[in-house]
Amino acid sequence: MAKSLYSVIVADDEDELREAVCTMIPWEEYGFRLVGSASNGLDALQMVEECEPDLLLTDIRMPFISGIELARQVREIRPATNIAFLSGYDDFEYAKQAIQYNIISYMLKPLTMEGLSKELQNIRQKIDTQFAMFRQSSPNPSGLDLQTAMLMPLVLDDYAEPDGEPRAKAYARQCGLLRDMEDRPHYIVMVSTLLEADGGNCTPPSFVASVNRLATKYLRGAHFFASGKVISVLLGNPSDFDKYLHILADEIPQMADRVLGKCCRIGISRTTRNLTALHDAYREAMDALRQGDRMESGAQFISDLSPSVKGGELLCKRAMEALNQHYMDADLSLVSLSGMLTVSPNHLSTCIKKYAGETFINILIRKRMEAARELLISSPLKIQEIAQRCGYTDQHYFSYCFKKYCGESPSTMRRRLDREKAGEQP
Repeated sequence: MAKSLYSVIVADDEDELREAVCTMIPWEEYGFRLVGSASNGLDALQMVEECEPDLLLTDIRMPFISGIELARQVREIRPATNIAFLSGYDDFEYAKQAIQYNIISYMLKPLTMEGLSKELQNIRQKIDTQFAMFRQSSPNPSGLDLQTAMLMPLVLDDYAEPDGEPRAKAYARQCGLLRDMEDRPHYIVMVSTLLEADGGNCTPPSFVASVNRLATKYLRGAHFFASGKVISVLLGNPSDFDKYLHILADEIPQMADRVLGKCCRIGISRTTRNLTALHDAYREAMDALRQGDRMESGAQFISDLSPSVKGGELLCKRAMEALNQHYMDADLSLVSLSGMLTVSPNHLSTCIKKYAGETFINILIRKRMEAARELLISSPLKIQEIAQRCGYTDQHYFSYCFKKYCGESPSTMRRRLDREKAGEQP
């Protein structure tokens, strides 16, 4: 069977280089399919959200959104996308800031087509290996290690004794789940399942290995298979969960869809401080898993199902209201907005796409541009002041977005409006 092509987006602000890379590389010969190119970080980010590429090949120094920031934001919305950096700066310390963001390659400019071609073949092999490992069965998926043997009854059986916590923690230290007496993490239970097109469960025991490989990039934990489900006990402090859990909960379904061609549904509990409360957390994860459309891939957090959140349509309405109030904040993001609404970014993103019909990024840009156009028409504010009032600290970035959205730059629109006003005067 012929291998499928990996989709790729190229982002570089040097027009000649970008065009050369796009047109002179025999992409399909190296196992890739070029799906788009961008001249700045903003366009690249929107393309990633729209095209969901396997690879983003980007300059590390980009206008508007730097390569490092682009990598961070790509991981927020599409953690399954690998990123390869091009850089004219021999500055590995700068590049190392982004190593955590799925960086698969780092190449220095000036770049020859021969050098790039060779590196693309290396990248192809790395992605092949990633996909193969995600498909691969674990050597002994039903085998139990000490940590799993300790956790399974705590998770699956409702037998917790009132005085059982010290004993459970002592055993957790013995089997290496906890490091020492000072190791006092919070716990979350996550349940992952693979589904056929008709919604039937088809989760194999080998899926434990796939979940484990992705989870260990972000959080400590132990994973086992039981009754057609992969059950994960994840350990961390609240900031670990805030930072990484929603990324993991996106990456598993994205990889399941891309590599296995399967729908993946995940249920996630609230946090607990006690090992003896893991059974209650498991029940929460299962309650979350049972919610929503069984044919829809993605994660459901039990915290998103609280009465205050209500249905997705109401949440989307609240999100739009909050966005209207905070669009002028330069650091407004899907993650910060979800924090205001006390829901997970995954759930909020899904609700916005489903009920507003667009991505968060596109809605935010449109809101900012409409507000900017109104200020240009109705106020004497300088363009830099308008940019700041609409959430942009970089006037060039603002002008680029404005021209892209409105068809002309802010200064051109203002001159045109001034001429029209002058022409109306008697």
